[in-house]
Amino acid sequence: MAEVGFCVLLLFCSLVSGLVYYINSGLEHGDKTKMRERPNFIIILADDIGWGDLWTKQSDSTTPWLNMLRLEGKRFTDFHSPASTCSPSRAALLTGRHGLRNGVTHNFAKGSIGGLPLNETTFAQLLRDAGYYTAMIGKWHLGHNGPYHPIHRGFDYYLGIPYSNDMGCTDKPGFDLPSCHPCQQSKHSRKHGGCDTKVALPLFENQTIIEQPLDLWDLTGRYAKAAVGQILTARNRGQPFLLYVALAHMHVPLFHYHLLNITAKDAYAASLSDMDSLVGSIRLALEAFSVENTLMWFTGDNGPWEQKCQFAGSAGPFVGRWQTSRGGGSAKRTTWEGGHRVPTLVSWPGKISPNTTSSALLSGLDIFPTVLSLAGVEPPSDRRYDGIDITNVLLHDAETGHESLMHPNSGAAGQFGDLQTVRVGRHKAFYITGGAEACGGGTGVPELHDPPLIFDLAKDEAEESALDPASEEYLAALKEVESKREALLWDIATDNVSTADYTVTQAAVPCCQPHNPACRCHSPN
Repeated sequence: MAEVGFCVLLLFCSLVSGLVYYINSGLEHGDKTKMRERPNFIIILADDIGWGDLWTKQSDSTTPWLNMLRLEGKRFTDFHSPASTCSPSRAALLTGRHGLRNGVTHNFAKGSIGGLPLNETTFAQLLRDAGYYTAMIGKWHLGHNGPYHPIHRGFDYYLGIPYSNDMGCTDKPGFDLPSCHPCQQSKHSRKHGGCDTKVALPLFENQTIIEQPLDLWDLTGRYAKAAVGQILTARNRGQPFLLYVALAHMHVPLFHYHLLNITAKDAYAASLSDMDSLVGSIRLALEAFSVENTLMWFTGDNGPWEQKCQFAGSAGPFVGRWQTSRGGGSAKRTTWEGGHRVPTLVSWPGKISPNTTSSALLSGLDIFPTVLSLAGVEPPSDRRYDGIDITNVLLHDAETGHESLMHPNSGAAGQFGDLQTVRVGRHKAFYITGGAEACGGGTGVPELHDPPLIFDLAKDEAEESALDPASEEYLAALKEVESKREALLWDIATDNVSTADYTVTQAAVPCCQPHNPACRCHSPN
């Protein structure tokens, strides 16, 4: 795979260099001004990426750009997605609030009427109001109809898909398990292997569907070109900017059409390489346009999708052995470490100590308050937040993270959004356990635990052996766990909370031309 990574790197260097030359050739010399002193923010969110997918000996040759960013910045080894499935994790990242506060407790469907509740405020809205140029590229999955669309949630520009890249058919399906057939050329709906072969996957630019079904094989290149263009737009406007890139990688293997000879065995590594090249395109654009004072934050929305077998990532050592020994997966859709501990780094040349590592207990919830703090923007004061400002961790190498984190159930066990798994320091308590579907089809039966199971992650990162309930360590940990959990639940109960509308109707499914098979349309561009 070293050759694949190198070829993709050359491809995207060529793409960006050519685009940069073309754009700069039309600029007056005097237009090449620096951005304002306020920092620019690039938030890159990978989909279903495993903690063990990056920064290992196996991945070093596959992801050269992410390796370079690691050397430039700070890697976080105990960083967690706010939830272990798509919509709740993204809603919490954008609002700094758990799903029990912001109302998003499980995924939205293709036919969902609603989305992230309209009384919830995203950091994109606050930054735009403060004079930032804001753009989003990629997967939204927080509502695609009317006021729920990204354009109405704080973004000046949007290019992307409204939900996951397997929630609709394409004419050239990529790797998946089970495999998917192309969109059908008739109006009769047909299912194949769990794939919808009638409703095509749409690509939006702003509020218009510009292609349906989109071509997944060149999506990386389109995203790269759009990201470069949006950085240039902000630069020419003289505005600081927020660029939120929510990747389709690594939900199911996805890569550039130049790599069509990839086999199923190498598909996941090729997709990692393809993702890395997109990150490299963004990094090259910053250099080419002399855009300084830019913070890049790379993280994931949840852990790997185990039921996809060879097309799923690696949770590294966080295998949830207690659960897997009883059946079921222990990554995405679970509160085991593999479900929410995600690879994360932040790079900010001249601000963040290069080639450093932090073991502070942190979360995607922290992006909201940290970005706003660095931009000098105050969040609304009529609600409470679960994220913390980690400026001191980033800029001064502090290790002061969360005292505790609550991990919401995401479908494998219990009610959606319930905070039934609690992390306090080195200890993690499960009031309910359960496994998602594993490779091979096994699922773990939900189990209630009273008193809770408690694991010492400092000694047992695989979560294999729970502490003895009669031990002094267990009793001390239980006291801390119950105190933190009760305090947070009371805080949420007395907060300004929202309710999401999860109503589904066929009329809400994105469709550019309903009279055509698979809702077909194609942009003349």
